[in-house]
Amino acid sequence: MATVLVTGSLHHDIMVDAPGLPRRDETLAGTRWFAKFGGKGGNQAMAAAQAGPCRMLGAVGDDGFGAYMRNGLRAGGVQDGFIQVIADVETGISVAITEPTGDYAAIIVSGANLAIDPAPLGEDALWKGVTVLLLQNEVAEALNLAAAQEARRRSIPVVLNAAPARVLGVELAALIDVLVVNAVEAEMMGSAPVIDPETAAAAAETLAAQFSAVVVTAGGAGLAAWSALDKAFCIPATKVVVQSTHGAGDVFTGTLAAALARGATLQDACAKGSAAAAVHVSGGVAASM
Repeated sequence: MATVLVTGSLHHDIMVDAPGLPRRDETLAGTRWFAKFGGKGGNQAMAAAQAGPCRMLGAVGDDGFGAYMRNGLRAGGVQDGFIQVIADVETGISVAITEPTGDYAAIIVSGANLAIDPAPLGEDALWKGVTVLLLQNEVAEALNLAAAQEARRRSIPVVLNAAPARVLGVELAALIDVLVVNAVEAEMMGSAPVIDPETAAAAAETLAAQFSAVVVTAGGAGLAAWSALDKAFCIPATKVVVQSTHGAGDVFTGTLAAALARGATLQDACAKGSAAAAVHVSGGVAASM
């Protein structure tokens, strides 16, 4: 069965609800904190697993947080046989502060995510049934490059969520079949400012000079994409009552990758991803397809 392979990060999230973001040297009293499964790789794998088989290559430390992350993957239906447990390295974490509006800011400490051994990329068992490789920028670019090179050798398309934004090497950029970025990331990669679906469409077309297909998300304003097959198209966001935007982009990307893995067009995959993200933002769980 069509399987998504996610190579990426796992973070034990510590979520803090607060009246706002503190300024420098300011201490604010929050209202609650709680632990949450996270990391762009892990979140996207969990979203993809809602639609079908998903396998992940990643790493955690030999600690309690690592056990928490492994349990989370299994509970979410993600195949975790290629999750490495690395001694003497801490599991990656993030601390996210969420405001009453649902907006947030976060800090990540990568830990084991920067120590993933690329050796399993050469194993056929890792690629069994895989029809899409999904990458993000929370691991070393050398790992992403090695994964993309192996995917190309096996004629498997590569989706990169270029978050957090960073300069991509020429070799890696040439191997990306679908680039997924938000408004900030698109601008940091060279597009004009993105404020609505129309400017998102312009940004997607600009970035398409470097990539075969580009998806630019603009939060509550919707998204736009460009590909040689579909050219430019826009999808408005579903209007919902926002509980939290934390992780919405990962739900979108994981759902999109799962749809592509099962043969959907880019436009249909974007629509499925947008619908799942809307459910997530409203406090629900992304619907299976």
